[in-house]
Amino acid sequence: MKKLLNTLYITSPEAWVHRDGETVEIQLQGNKVGKLPVHGLESIVCMGYNVLMSPAVMELCASQGVSMVYLNQNGRFQARVEGPLSGNVLLRKEQYRISDDESRALPVAKACVAAKIQNSRSNLMRHLRNHQNTDGKEDIGKAINRLAILLKEAQDSATLDELRGYEGICADEYFSVFDHMIVAQKNDFRFLKRSRRPPLDRVNALLSFIYVLLAHSCRSALESVGLDPAVGFLHRDRPGRPSLALDLLEEFRHPIADRLVLSLINLQTVQAKDFIIGPTGAVEMSDDARKTILQTWQKRKLDEVIHPYLEETISLGLFFHVQAQLLARTIRGDMKYYPAYMNR
Repeated sequence: MKKLLNTLYITSPEAWVHRDGETVEIQLQGNKVGKLPVHGLESIVCMGYNVLMSPAVMELCASQGVSMVYLNQNGRFQARVEGPLSGNVLLRKEQYRISDDESRALPVAKACVAAKIQNSRSNLMRHLRNHQNTDGKEDIGKAINRLAILLKEAQDSATLDELRGYEGICADEYFSVFDHMIVAQKNDFRFLKRSRRPPLDRVNALLSFIYVLLAHSCRSALESVGLDPAVGFLHRDRPGRPSLALDLLEEFRHPIADRLVLSLINLQTVQAKDFIIGPTGAVEMSDDARKTILQTWQKRKLDEVIHPYLEETISLGLFFHVQAQLLARTIRGDMKYYPAYMNR
């Protein structure tokens, strides 16, 4: 299986990344601060505008299948550099055929949406189990019941547009009670609604940042099995959009990203001082906060969890690759239905 879990995040301004034999070396102000063998890396993610990579190290990474991704200070995707595409051309051609045939794309899209809705319900039910005296208990209970009804209705969708409509309604229902799951630092981490570009509060800043990390993992997983991350089934094709990666992301959005955000807030791993509110109301994270979140993200991927379909205990970071493999098998026709990830 492809190299996993080893993503190198470079967040220090003016970092210099260069090649030393078959290793990637990082320097700050002329001092070596890190050195890693390229064969142990899956990707390198550079954050900010002042991280420099030498042509030699870029050539090394491209030849070894290590992707290089550039994000701005807020974690928004800027560019991606990678070597020649690999994978079975027949698999990709079949992926394109399914994407262009709504009758074939709809069952896969339904599986992704069903997983997203069920996982959002699981998050809410988990919160009620762990916080029996929580504020908003009645509202959360109503949202759980409402999501169960919407899940059944979504599965009866006759078209992709109808399915997308249900997906949006369910997202609104879930986020309408998201603030109740924040049990610490309530004054500093209020959540009213989802805001993206730019995020207008600290919770949205955390959600957007971790969703970017999750999308990167999903894209890498899809590429590792030979699928084209730009051609999806649920999300519409759009220049520059990794539609299939976003399809896969829906399965993991709530059980991984949202739970990590809630953990960071409720355990006070991040605090109000870690955020900067700009003159337009846009919220940004400090460099130290980003480093803390990245460390927590990497540790979270090492947690071992039982995969519900394989019924085996594997590292959480492997789940993206397992689902990508299952999706590839479904597209090839080896499996009748795509078993999207549903958190237990």
